[in-house]
Amino acid sequence: MTPQQNDLLCRVEGDAPMGQLMRQHWIPACMIEEVAEPDCTPLKVRLLGEDMVVFRDSNGRLGVLDEKCPHRRASLVFGRNEDCGLRCLYHGWKFDVDGNAVDMSSEPVDAKLRGTMKTRAYPVQEAGGFVWVWMGDPEAPAPFDTPTWAPTAETRISIVKMHGACNWAQVLEGSIDSAHSSSLHSSNMPTATDVSGSTATDTAWLRPSADKAPRIEVQRTSFGFRYAAIRKPIVDAHAQDYVRMTLFVAPFTVHIPPNDQYRLSQLLIPIDDENTMFYWIAWHEDPAKGISQDAWRRFCGAEIGPDVEPVTFRKVRNADNNYLQDRAAMKSGDFTGIYGIPAQDMAMWESMGAIADRGDDRLGSSDKAIFTFRTQMYRAAQAVAKGAPAIGAEADRVPHVKLVSFEGMVPKGDDWREIGVSDEERAIASKAPCDALADA
Repeated sequence: MTPQQNDLLCRVEGDAPMGQLMRQHWIPACMIEEVAEPDCTPLKVRLLGEDMVVFRDSNGRLGVLDEKCPHRRASLVFGRNEDCGLRCLYHGWKFDVDGNAVDMSSEPVDAKLRGTMKTRAYPVQEAGGFVWVWMGDPEAPAPFDTPTWAPTAETRISIVKMHGACNWAQVLEGSIDSAHSSSLHSSNMPTATDVSGSTATDTAWLRPSADKAPRIEVQRTSFGFRYAAIRKPIVDAHAQDYVRMTLFVAPFTVHIPPNDQYRLSQLLIPIDDENTMFYWIAWHEDPAKGISQDAWRRFCGAEIGPDVEPVTFRKVRNADNNYLQDRAAMKSGDFTGIYGIPAQDMAMWESMGAIADRGDDRLGSSDKAIFTFRTQMYRAAQAVAKGAPAIGAEADRVPHVKLVSFEGMVPKGDDWREIGVSDEERAIASKAPCDALADA
């Protein structure tokens, strides 16, 4: 990729086409737990290079406002959250969740400004453990689509959150790179001869294959693409394949293969051009399955306090301390010497630089999904720059709750492309251009 092409793929701030594309989708701003209580501490959030403040008022209503007070541009993050509004500390101006100025204590009671003052308020939704904001046309927000990981009210949802000091696209490319897990995460995902699929224990996910060079096949779809990493299993390799199928749901969602206890989804959300918020969701619609929030964060090395800082979610293991890599542990058999799957990934992503120079990449056959992502999203950004709707934002689209990943044994000769495809997706595909479901 040329530097200009790379910028189009990566940059999201201001009028950048990729940022405009993302503004045609609802975007997760934070976890609900961060603003759970009425009159809670206001939370600073940065998305696509824009700063905002999230708060829950005295009646439990959520508000997402421009971070800067419209009076003199002081930060509302330091404000008093009380009596159904957020009050700026500087001069006492107070705003409700809709952005209306409900008090302006520094202005005369008859001042005309009192009746007209507003600040920007973003449309907001709560679902699936997240607060979602609409950053596009405030007068025409898209219908909100229930996320895949919240198919029922009883679904058990646990979330890891971690700041990544690099561009969103290289983080997302890690999520759609199935081949790396056989090396980078080999100590966390070891081979086992007595399992038939990914099997979760307290400390590892056991796999029924030792194949480190999967065959990658990609199928483009109206929402993005799905791809399969096809490996040779340890048992009955002559009769079956071990298939791990991942879905990329444009612009920033990836559903990675599950294990026997929980399903897995990731959100790779651009903070700005050079920073990303990484969310990893473990979930299951069967309340008897899943994993607790505490156990999930402990398994991932992402506990708030020991592993990530409160509020900012910046990592304790980071580039400044070499991710606390333990070379003695490596000599004893641990592949990376870095604790936790997310920190292992972060070490690789951040080592590429804030925005990776993709012109120097030498892609191989295991990078088919990476190539598909780059070309698909580059062209999608070009289309938005010319006034076309964003990928995945068309009125006729597959409901997110119908999009799930897969992992397991598949008899040789069976088509993995037929696994988990909903009637809604088939109907949309039948009306799509002839290459919408073409193989990459």
